[in-house]
Amino acid sequence: MMTKIATIAGSDASGGAGLEADLKTFAEYGIYGMAAVTLVATMDPDNSWSHKVFPLSEDALRAQLETIFKGVGVCAVKSGMLGSFFAVDLTKEYLKKHNIDNYVLDPVMVCKGGGEPLNPELNQAIAEKLLPLAQVVTPNIFEAEQLSGISIENHEQVRTAASIIHKKGARHVLIKGPRLKGAERAIDFFYDGDKFELIESELLTTSWTHGAGCTISAALCAGLAQGLSPLDAARRAKRFISTSLAHGFALNRWVGPGNPSAWRNDKLFS
Repeated sequence: MMTKIATIAGSDASGGAGLEADLKTFAEYGIYGMAAVTLVATMDPDNSWSHKVFPLSEDALRAQLETIFKGVGVCAVKSGMLGSFFAVDLTKEYLKKHNIDNYVLDPVMVCKGGGEPLNPELNQAIAEKLLPLAQVVTPNIFEAEQLSGISIENHEQVRTAASIIHKKGARHVLIKGPRLKGAERAIDFFYDGDKFELIESELLTTSWTHGAGCTISAALCAGLAQGLSPLDAARRAKRFISTSLAHGFALNRWVGPGNPSAWRNDKLFS
């Protein structure tokens, strides 16, 4: 039977990030992916690719979740940009109601729109309501700072942040850290509450990284759905995103995504 998983996330009209990146990644893993759309993000080609966000209604999101969780069923779920308090609450409700163990929380720190500050109350709700349900949480450095409440500039502070986040409920923490000062390798930090593992790859010099965070968390979710341990799923996801970014391309003069289909020719995955 086909493995079925879902993403609860925003739609990126350009196709490089959000649920579009998630679904492409699920497909590359040979998994049937579904999506509950929380909002639609658009970009203005006449104004330096500035962003606008159009949230969907609570009723529309609930109807999608009913379709996915009750109508079809899933063995793993990833959430990305939620964008509203009701989206956080509904995500929690359906994860608990349907006993989803393999849940990957990509804690996207949401902006209301172009240039506006982050919503700290919404971020706090994500931490309080969804962290305790997460098999794995996948913050970048900025998001790890928000979740832990500390500044991160070195490896020791990454470890401290991971420990704080773990104590808040997430069973496993993957902090994506290649942008640390002086980094010569792309190093992600995996913590299971007992020990740290460094997951390394070549530090690529590329500007085409649009959707990278979405992709690695989606790949990790797909690995869990296929029966991998959280650590092995994280290692495989790291190889997947590294291969994708190594074959990235310019989408237009502002952004470029990786190429998720690039791993088909990579011997690591044969």
